Amino acid sequence: MTEEKDGFIRISDDVVSTIAGLAALETEGIAGMSGGISEGWAKRLSGKNAQKGVTVEVGALEAAIDLRVIVQYGTHIQDVCRQMQLNVREAVENMTGLRVVEVNVKVEGVAFREREDETEDPARVK
Repeated sequence: MTEEKDGFIRISDDVVSTIAGLAALETEGIAGMSGGISEGWAKRLSGKNAQKGVTVEVGALEAAIDLRVIVQYGTHIQDVCRQMQLNVREAVENMTGLRVVEVNVKVEGVAFREREDETEDPARVK
């Protein structure tokens, strides 16, 4: 929360969660956000559900962010996650003015790309 002569500015946790989730999803190698293993299978969630898989703690000047993600198969997970941490930190700090003290990442799944010939339903009989 920022005190000004004319009042204060408070950025909600939901706003920070949305910014962080969208920045994470824009990172190459991230297939989606995970709603958590406790919800069953790790589910891929689209941008409109960007807050899923994101937990934040927002103070007056700082924010801490926890992300649960699904990575694409074949990527170097450490590199992808480091890049995502940078992207999320930069997006949140630039848009909110809050200092991001940590971006923690938990990889909860790996997404496999389907081969094109497997996406069509095979004919039952020929």
